[in-house]
Amino acid sequence: MKERILKYGLNPNQIPARLYMEDKSELPFKVLSGNPGYINFLDAVNGWQLVRELRRLTGLPSAASFKHVSPSGVAVSVPLNDTEKKVFSVDNNELSPIAVSYVRARGTDRMSSFGDFISLSDICDESAALVIKREVSDGIVAPGYTEKALEILKGKKKGNYPVIEMDPDYEPGRTETRRVFGITFEQRINDIAVDEKMIDRIVTENKVIDDGAKTDLLISLVTLKYTQSNSVCYVRNGQTVSVGAGQQSRIHCTRLAGDKADIFHLKSHPMTLNLPFLNGIRRTEKDNLTDLFVSGNFSDVLKDGVWERYFEYKPDPLTEDIRKEFLSGIRGVSLGSDGFFPFRDNIDRAYRSGVDYIVQPGGSVRDMEVIEACNEYSMVMAFAGTRFFHH
Repeated sequence: MKERILKYGLNPNQIPARLYMEDKSELPFKVLSGNPGYINFLDAVNGWQLVRELRRLTGLPSAASFKHVSPSGVAVSVPLNDTEKKVFSVDNNELSPIAVSYVRARGTDRMSSFGDFISLSDICDESAALVIKREVSDGIVAPGYTEKALEILKGKKKGNYPVIEMDPDYEPGRTETRRVFGITFEQRINDIAVDEKMIDRIVTENKVIDDGAKTDLLISLVTLKYTQSNSVCYVRNGQTVSVGAGQQSRIHCTRLAGDKADIFHLKSHPMTLNLPFLNGIRRTEKDNLTDLFVSGNFSDVLKDGVWERYFEYKPDPLTEDIRKEFLSGIRGVSLGSDGFFPFRDNIDRAYRSGVDYIVQPGGSVRDMEVIEACNEYSMVMAFAGTRFFHH
């Protein structure tokens, strides 16, 4: 197919809309189910590039959960421990490697991933399809599907669930263009590949990075390459724990992602894991209530006449003191930034959320101030020497 007519563009009034190749060649994908829209395809194209690059870099099955052209979560396939299985609501499931990668990606921020577009680096198998079947999602892109997986996915949304098969051998040209307000912008595509050399230039006194942290730093860079700028990304154990995207200020990115990282970690607190939900409470309701519980916004839920709708008995709140004590034990988090840190306040905030490893481009007039801040916390920081802005 050389052209695909879309229902509309970004908004219903933006018609006509279509996809096509300027060189009049075949489109590098097939739609196997549903009718993906303009935003769906933007998420699919960006998400596919991300997981493809992450798969090539790490050698591990990779997944991304995209919303509005930025990832809510990204992960490679690292086996789940018992606590993670409970946090991600898969405690009784036997999962394939590609299914594990998506469970982790979705588990980064389940509220933000509500209605996500899924990207998988490997063929979608039955195990992954069964996980996806129960989630509220707007579509999926992968290099292929097993017969059983496709049957399962075609059953979502009464047969209208968008399923896209991407040609894994497709490579774009070296130049990309876009038109804004009638003006054509042209540039070379961002074809610089993330590699281990980007974390070789360590500028701090502490220069010890274990293999797990190296992988996490690389995951952060690949994630940032396809995240709307300004952006920072916190990663731990092969998955993003938070993404701060599209902020005008670097410190606002770091704060936003830091707050989200805290929420992510607090979901593993024993009090959170043992919330006494009533039988029959929907997964989305559990996600929303858990988010309120760990973020300290639970007082309205604890009112008489409210908590009885959701819980077997009235749960104790996760107080600020309990939250602080638990978070003080979180360490070993890696942080990537798509642009340099202009002030040390980013380092101070990152440390509070367990960050011990950082990669950023470098190049600020205050680099030494930022390096000294890392030295105070015994952090390791590498200068990648490459900026990863994405718009």
